[in-house]
Amino acid sequence: MKLRDIIYLHKSIKRALLTLLLSAIAAGVAIYYAGKTEGEEQGDKDTTRYTPRVSQLASRPQQYYRVEQAPVERFAFDPNTADSTQLLRLGLQPWQVRNIYKYRAKGGIYRKKEDFARLYGLTAKQYRELEPYIHISDDYRPASELFKNSEEQRYERDTLKYPIKLKEGETVTLNIADTSTLKKVPGIGSAFARAIIGYGKRLGGYVSTSQLLEISNFPRKSLPYFKVDSTKIRKIKVNKLTLDQLKRHPYINFYQARTITDYRRLKGDLKSLDDLKLHKDFPEAERKRLEPYMDYYFNND
Repeated sequence: MKLRDIIYLHKSIKRALLTLLLSAIAAGVAIYYAGKTEGEEQGDKDTTRYTPRVSQLASRPQQYYRVEQAPVERFAFDPNTADSTQLLRLGLQPWQVRNIYKYRAKGGIYRKKEDFARLYGLTAKQYRELEPYIHISDDYRPASELFKNSEEQRYERDTLKYPIKLKEGETVTLNIADTSTLKKVPGIGSAFARAIIGYGKRLGGYVSTSQLLEISNFPRKSLPYFKVDSTKIRKIKVNKLTLDQLKRHPYINFYQARTITDYRRLKGDLKSLDDLKLHKDFPEAERKRLEPYMDYYFNND
């Protein structure tokens, strides 16, 4: 049948042919989409089988990486000699082990368990767990402890800082003893030793042990341990010194110094303190305690 024959067919035949053609096209389209849908469903099944859903991924905890940690062990160790392998087995971190090595390289020594607690980053819990296993060798004890119980060592203290005190009946001599000797007296420490030397210089020397009581809060119980060398007294030239020089002596005040200078100006040199006994500033007790320090000769060296 030629194309022109189809054109001149009856209308009813044309309509039937068109309907048949459309049906064939519709059937082909239906078959095409049916096959595609089945393939997609099969693909979804495969994806579901191997790929977790988003909701499933969200419900899982996120793990960036997993670090395999060696099991912590407990055994006796000496922090002065333990090597890095042992320290790591105890559960210490590598940077803590490096700090221990640096400390030991600089001469640091763990002498007691408490010293190890100063390790940077060590927690109280870790220290309590490690403490029963810390055993420090006796080789790292101070050498002085080797003679702690020796009979030859009578005292355990430094005799320079803490001098051996005098026994009852022993004495030190004032005017010649230095501070180290004075500190051997029971009740006398560094402060009182310096005070004794200083006051003795102001006086010109001690003529009696009772003069020590003139030092503030001086312990009376220490007096029996002193004696005096009176040959070491330095006297003052009472007829030569000025008013300011005279009143520097602990036993001469301003008014007494002025009385002396006034007497010298009006009556001449003093021959004795009795020359001033009529003055109210020089009662007998004052003259008596000042007399040992008087030098009346103007030209006497």
